[in-house]
Amino acid sequence: MALDIKPTRSELINLKRRIKQTSSGYNLLKMKRDGLFYEFRTLLSEMISAREELVGTYRDALQAISLASSIEGGLSVKSAAIAASKRPEVSVSRRNIMGVVVPKVDGENLKLSTEDRGLGLIGGSPYIDEAADSYSLLIEKVVKAAEMEATLKRLLEEIEATKRRVNALEFKVIPEMKEAQTFIQLRLEEMEREETFRLKRFKNTVSYTHLRAHETKANLV
Repeated sequence: MALDIKPTRSELINLKRRIKQTSSGYNLLKMKRDGLFYEFRTLLSEMISAREELVGTYRDALQAISLASSIEGGLSVKSAAIAASKRPEVSVSRRNIMGVVVPKVDGENLKLSTEDRGLGLIGGSPYIDEAADSYSLLIEKVVKAAEMEATLKRLLEEIEATKRRVNALEFKVIPEMKEAQTFIQLRLEEMEREETFRLKRFKNTVSYTHLRAHETKANLV
């Protein structure tokens, strides 16, 4: 980098300003990286717990639907599912975590009332109700887990990208800029010494010329 710049004072001033700005950006990126790490670790811990709850809820739902099918019959369970007047719906929007856009998943009709299920038409059953509630809870947890997993993936991608930018600034950009600054400073000092030496030699030459002229004049007299 030092070979591509001009060793002038104006270039040195501009380079110092760029180093200061780049260092500030580097510190901000480090803060962002650390903040994203904290958010990621927190969400990862919540995700692990959510996964465990999801597995437990799934087992409970399987037991509930098996019990309802064995007592009420598979036909009654299928009829209850068909009779439902509403279906679960999922919508995806956006939210912001430290400048990172992540998905926000919202569900509608995840848990239906008895009327929405239409069970009054075929006769209610506590076993079918329990199975329906278990699967409603399961869907809620699936939706939440999907949001958390997508958020974790997006945060991880941003963390990796931020780490690459931080490393590039720390180990390449800023060192090269400081190397260029050192080069300019040394070159300017060298040029200043050369100029001082040239002025001294010129002064000595002028003094010698005056002295010789004075001696010549004295000899003529």
